[in-house]
Amino acid sequence: MKKTLFRYADGPWPNLFAMGYIALSYLGGLALIMAESWLLNLPGVLLLGHGMVIAAYFIHECAHNTIFTRSEHNARLGKMLNWLTGGCYGDYDALQHKHHRHHVDKADVVAFDYRPGLRRHPGLLRLMRALEWAYVPALDIMMHTLQILLPFTHPAYAHRRARVLSVVLIRGSLFGLLAVYSPKAALLYVLAYFLMMHVLRFMDAFQHSYEIFETLNQPRGEEAKRFSREYEHAHTYSNLISQRHPWLNLLVLNFCYHNAHHFKQAVPWYQLPALHQQQYGEDQRQLFPFARQLGNYHRYRMQRIDNDQDLHPHEPGGSWDRFVGVTGVNFLTAF
Repeated sequence: MKKTLFRYADGPWPNLFAMGYIALSYLGGLALIMAESWLLNLPGVLLLGHGMVIAAYFIHECAHNTIFTRSEHNARLGKMLNWLTGGCYGDYDALQHKHHRHHVDKADVVAFDYRPGLRRHPGLLRLMRALEWAYVPALDIMMHTLQILLPFTHPAYAHRRARVLSVVLIRGSLFGLLAVYSPKAALLYVLAYFLMMHVLRFMDAFQHSYEIFETLNQPRGEEAKRFSREYEHAHTYSNLISQRHPWLNLLVLNFCYHNAHHFKQAVPWYQLPALHQQQYGEDQRQLFPFARQLGNYHRYRMQRIDNDQDLHPHEPGGSWDRFVGVTGVNFLTAF
């Protein structure tokens, strides 16, 4: 039997529409930020930033092989989109491996935890908190910068040196050309990139109250085998943008239906609302209300930098209002 290009029979139209939107919003956003008029620049920042957001979540779909039938086609698209999101300094296969471990181990699995290091350098921690107070995504900037530096400072990543140098050369040259053509456009591109970072970290912050394991570069140990599916569901939260208007959740490619995604990882983005309704119905215990998400994202933006474990919101002493969340677990940084 001949294999079809798309994995699911209902996949071609929604996926082609999403891919078309990524291309149009990225190119259209670039055109708008290079225009002379600020009336065009500001929509351009929003359009470009949102195009990168959808590209990032499409990479997540590719990592789960939900777009195409053949895994190599998913990987090829994921690698292409990684260039748009700036995650290309790392390796796509490593990104996929890290995310797979997140699901299998039911934990936030990293190569190393930056939090103890920050606490040992109070001056740097104060600087990071000052930047985060001003809504500069300093932690995410640090994590992306580490993708460039680690191959030259950590033996485990030395094999990435040639890749990092070539990516720095290519992306640096392209950004340099943009800056020469229009310094304002270069600044607006950075602003759009910060917008993408904020959206991704906002969605990541409150989707789990998992433990953090520094075991990404090691085989799975006993610590990763003690968590059940019940634990996974209880410590996973769906952070819908809107229950009343589900179309708004498409702004993040339905990534906010996170319990449904963890329940069946192979279900594509456009089927998640139906799976959520089928599996959880009116049960809202794992739904983190959007207004509280916004409030907590603002209130705990400095405390979140070195927060490594939250109380389960439903256990004694925990609540949605006290849910600090985590940062630095972005799936675009593969370490």
